[in-house]
Amino acid sequence: MDHLRVFHDVARALTASLELEDILSTIMNKMAQFFGPERWSMLLVDEKKSELYYAIAIGENADTLRGLRVPMGEGVAGWVASTGNPLVVPDVKLDPQWAAFSARHPELNIQSIACVPVRSGDKTLGVIQLMNSKLDLMSEYSITFLRILCDYAAIAIQNARSMTLIQQLTITDDATGLFNARHLYTLLEQEVTKSDPFSLLFMDLDRFKNVNDTHGHLIGTRLLAEVGNLMKRSLGPGTAAFRYGGDEFVALLPGMRKTQAIDATLRLHETLRSTPMLEGAGLALRLSGSFGVATFPEDGNTIQLILRSADSMMYEAKVTRDNVAVAGHGVLLEKAPMAAGNRSR
Repeated sequence: MDHLRVFHDVARALTASLELEDILSTIMNKMAQFFGPERWSMLLVDEKKSELYYAIAIGENADTLRGLRVPMGEGVAGWVASTGNPLVVPDVKLDPQWAAFSARHPELNIQSIACVPVRSGDKTLGVIQLMNSKLDLMSEYSITFLRILCDYAAIAIQNARSMTLIQQLTITDDATGLFNARHLYTLLEQEVTKSDPFSLLFMDLDRFKNVNDTHGHLIGTRLLAEVGNLMKRSLGPGTAAFRYGGDEFVALLPGMRKTQAIDATLRLHETLRSTPMLEGAGLALRLSGSFGVATFPEDGNTIQLILRSADSMMYEAKVTRDNVAVAGHGVLLEKAPMAAGNRSR
């Protein structure tokens, strides 16, 4: 009955929360109550880097393990993750391979090992690792119990990943991969609440309609995606880029006061002018944009006011096009001719 209660508690955790760490902690704590290991941990697979990382670690040296990464195929966890096979060694002294491994790592003081893959279909999501348990790890009941808890862990991980994907889709623009306008308002609310200075950059592509009219909407959509990638590269990490609608883009520049925001905008303006677009489609279009910049709180101390300020500056720049206008400064650039080439203007 105690063990049925364990399954009931874990199942209840799965339905009561979507927080992966909370659910995995419940599973690991129940497992620890059953097996009584000296150390236990869960490692998750990072497929992009072909590594595992410690998501949960409890016991001796646990603090040093959290966040530590293990290459696939290395050590106990790496071997289990790469093969997809469970490893249960009740006494490492009786297993030549793992006795040798234990001898090479005396600091781990390994006496017994239980490491089981957490799998969904044919994919290994992670491993659960128990060291020096007090119970007989070879009993059929113990192995079954371990596998069932691993299945629960797999459900939790898949649910969390599905929720993350759904959340990502709700804040992402389909055409560009940038954040959408809905998410802009969410992040602006957070920034305004913090009351720290930040700047807002509006950009409108000059005569973008000509691209759609000349080359078609599919090419136009590809161009928007390239512009979005160019924005992210030019502005760098720590900023957030959004497709605001049509051919309008916005960048949120946290912590940037006016001088820094002007510098970042001028770099983006020049990068856009000098970068041939859609070379993969054999076009090498040259673009320009009209930019507006405003800074919180001096140019607006609410979401509506700061948006209105940056937007009005963008429209001021559009009078001449290919220009930058900044709240409190006006238009910054003398209009200069673009470099020769196949232009969208």
